Amino acid sequence: MRWKRTIQLLDVHAEGEIGKVAIGGVPKIPGETVAAQLHWLNTDPKGQELRRFLCLEPRGAPIGSVNLLLPPKHPDADAAFIILQPDQAHASSGSNSICVTTALLESGIVEMKEPETVVTLETAAGLVKATATCRDGRCEKVRLTMVPSFVHELDVEIDTPRWGKIKADICYGGIFYALVDVGQIGLTIEKANAAALVQAGMVLKELINRGIPVVHPEIPAISGVAYVMFRDIEADGTVRTCTTMWPGRADRSPCGTGNSANLATLHARGKARVGDVFKSKSIIGSEFEVGLQAVTEVAGRPAVIPTITGRGFTFGLSQVALDPFDPHPLGFALTDVWGPSAGEI
Repeated sequence: MRWKRTIQLLDVHAEGEIGKVAIGGVPKIPGETVAAQLHWLNTDPKGQELRRFLCLEPRGAPIGSVNLLLPPKHPDADAAFIILQPDQAHASSGSNSICVTTALLESGIVEMKEPETVVTLETAAGLVKATATCRDGRCEKVRLTMVPSFVHELDVEIDTPRWGKIKADICYGGIFYALVDVGQIGLTIEKANAAALVQAGMVLKELINRGIPVVHPEIPAISGVAYVMFRDIEADGTVRTCTTMWPGRADRSPCGTGNSANLATLHARGKARVGDVFKSKSIIGSEFEVGLQAVTEVAGRPAVIPTITGRGFTFGLSQVALDPFDPHPLGFALTDVWGPSAGEI
């Protein structure tokens, strides 16, 4: 077989959310920093071609991410990575950091040490410390020390044609989120409501980005609200989440960057202190443990250092290839699978 391009993928999920890890065949990505590489992937035609090749049909799917493993730029990092999704390349992700850590250790790319291995991951948002609990050659769980998270604005009012005025917290947890209490749209976070939640999330994301521009004060490559995360509080204090992702799907995990952003709101409202730990549950019932490790500042703004703990599981090994005569090198998407947003791809 004469393939034009081949990339080896280790299939991993973190608490149900797929985060495949490209462990071989990744081309050189231009840029002096990981943030510059993120910018290239999102703006250069060749970068967009690589993302489409891996994330769109016939080789990809709307569910999950592909993580590009890259040589680290920072001297303290063991590996760098950038998250590819159908809409764009993203700077940071808790579930994908767990997937990458699991892949690095269980594949032997980074030596596993029992009972604990510390892996430093470099993202466009900064360094993430991953502390993996290891036994019998397996990565049992991963505790992430995330990048500083902060509030951009609380209780932003959004005029919507369907629900009237909706309040959202615009916050940063490695990427920017709009955090919305789910009762405002008359829904609960459960499997049966997944389609209705993602439809609402796509509407709100468009309205918010149209009217509320956000840019990280120190990393201009990170801008715009990436996701709308619906949230609720259960009777025992568990935070229930549903992060909605383009072109219209629900994050299967509780969402690490989303919970980091939400932790910043809890701290700002006096509902979380250093040392507090709570449980977060996803739409499918999977769980992360979320902790407030420390407080800090980002460009003069109060910020928190969150921790996210969850499990990653490998479930396959594959090779994606491009036949030089394939008529669909850039991939495609249809509304029967991808929903109405497929027309925007």
